[in-house]
Amino acid sequence: MLGAFPLPSAAHPGARPLLRVLTGSILDASPHLLVLRTAGGEERSVPMTSATAVWHGGRGGLADLQPGREAIARLDDDGLVAERVWVDITRVTGTILDCGPESVNVDMGPHRGRVRVVIPPQALGQVLVRHPRMEPGYLIDVICVRSPAGPSAVRPGTSQPGHRADDIAASDPGTPTPVTLQGTATWFGDLAAELGAAYPALDPEGEAGGCVDAPSGCATLPYLSIGSDVAVSNECSQRSAAIPVVECGCVAARYCDRCVECGTSPRGRLVELTPAAFAGLGGDLESGCFNVKLHHGAAVGEEAERW
Repeated sequence: MLGAFPLPSAAHPGARPLLRVLTGSILDASPHLLVLRTAGGEERSVPMTSATAVWHGGRGGLADLQPGREAIARLDDDGLVAERVWVDITRVTGTILDCGPESVNVDMGPHRGRVRVVIPPQALGQVLVRHPRMEPGYLIDVICVRSPAGPSAVRPGTSQPGHRADDIAASDPGTPTPVTLQGTATWFGDLAAELGAAYPALDPEGEAGGCVDAPSGCATLPYLSIGSDVAVSNECSQRSAAIPVVECGCVAARYCDRCVECGTSPRGRLVELTPAAFAGLGGDLESGCFNVKLHHGAAVGEEAERW
């Protein structure tokens, strides 16, 4: 639901905790205050300063904080002032179904449906630099702004993998799974989504919540179930938290790519986070990814001491 999110404790000793995140529909904005309405109708005031960065399809300002738009605000370390505000940001990740002159139809997977993404001329060049194969069967990942006509791409989320969506270099099934994994974290879903994660390797049997036809990704991951906790550590910000798995991330398994936000990560998307979790861990939504360490285990607090 829209509003403030509870902050899980850091996933391992010495890590920096999640930053406070607020989301809602914009009611009003001034140079010093952003007022949001939560899903429950509550008004929340978010202090701002001249240093607060606003994103609305790119670098924005006070004029972009228009009533009715959806916003997610990340507060500073003290939890007092908005450090960054993203307005109407969304993301489309999936397999290209067909392409038109200025739009692409994308299959986002069994949980997220299909969507038409407009790629306006001013964004097309930047998207093509990192997504040169705009053809059916190839993967796409774009950061967008919401519009009445649907999502409008403004930049690539990551670089396009060189392989087709159904041609994944799966990991060797005999490879042992390390306690701590390194790779890429991305984000998905609505700004209103609570803290959570989509995981690419949910058990397809029983009540675990996995997809029967989910591919095996290029990263070796253990099976988990909906409701499991994963200890997620942003290697760029050094922020860490235990995040619950809320959805099957089968689409992420098709991306055998890297993140280069702070060095180059090993190949493979290990987790997709809701916007609140991604931003709270110090990730910038417009960047699309961060280098991540992922730790598994029921006793997250105890096991994480091995990091």
